[in-house]
Amino acid sequence: MKVIGINGSARNNGNTAIIINKVFDELNKDGIETELIQLADLDIQPCRGCFACKGRGNCVFHNDNFTETFSRMMEADGIILGSPVYSADVSAKMKAFLERSGVVVSTNQGLLRHKVGASVAAVRRGGGMTTVDTMNHFMLNKEMIVVGSTYWNMVYGKNIGDVLSDEEGMDNMLNLGKNMAIIIKRMQTK
Repeated sequence: MKVIGINGSARNNGNTAIIINKVFDELNKDGIETELIQLADLDIQPCRGCFACKGRGNCVFHNDNFTETFSRMMEADGIILGSPVYSADVSAKMKAFLERSGVVVSTNQGLLRHKVGASVAAVRRGGGMTTVDTMNHFMLNKEMIVVGSTYWNMVYGKNIGDVLSDEEGMDNMLNLGKNMAIIIKRMQTK
């Protein structure tokens, strides 16, 4: 069992990575392997809207890091999408990744069907609901099973590490990890 976390932040190992890793802590306790992919390190170009991916299961363009990242996501049992709030929504890299993934999955129905997913957002002040909603809509539209927690999956903080002071938010991430582990394990027994 494996969960991939996709960090849409422009900063490596910032608040978004911290909260994804908090969810990972609970998954690891249940023996679930985890891997963090940081989009800040990768070149992810926007979708060209050519629809040449139809019937191929991945994008036909290999001039960036999208196809490798999408393939790793396809191999996982679970996916955590994480983004900081930029201009009241997901980061540009996350948006490009979601749009391109969305076209690949739309033209190859069922690629993400029944994968377990969760979204998390690092928030300074506002826009957290929109950010979580954007990522949740992607997962729901692709037939994924979206896991929730005791409250919205947002943690507050501006500077790197500030999210650690949001006790309620961090507790929510722990609970999200527990819930995700339960669902992944139940899906494996079917």
